[in-house]
Amino acid sequence: MQAGKLRHRIRLQKPVRSQSPVTGAIVNSWADVATLWANVTDVSVREFVAAQAGQSELTTRITIRYRSDVSAKHRIIFRGKIYNIHGVLADDKSGSEYLTLPCSQGVNDG
Repeated sequence: MQAGKLRHRIRLQKPVRSQSPVTGAIVNSWADVATLWANVTDVSVREFVAAQAGQSELTTRITIRYRSDVSAKHRIIFRGKIYNIHGVLADDKSGSEYLTLPCSQGVNDG
């Protein structure tokens, strides 16, 4: 993967659970794992009506350098927007050069 193609700065986040010191309740939140260079490409937009509220879902393909710790449980922050990862696809040549992450933004921003 050529470095020039990875021109966008993203944040990779993982889900974390912690206990509130005040209430003792379990709190679900997100923690930054890494700040990475990526190629972010919008693929399509799907609009639909649910409960008489218009919603749209933006499908995006995000390409990053290979990391062994990325999974569909993670999410990405790019330009202040949350992208949910739907899968992790290794490159077709060596399998360890880059990852393609099919993502969606707009519905269920986790």
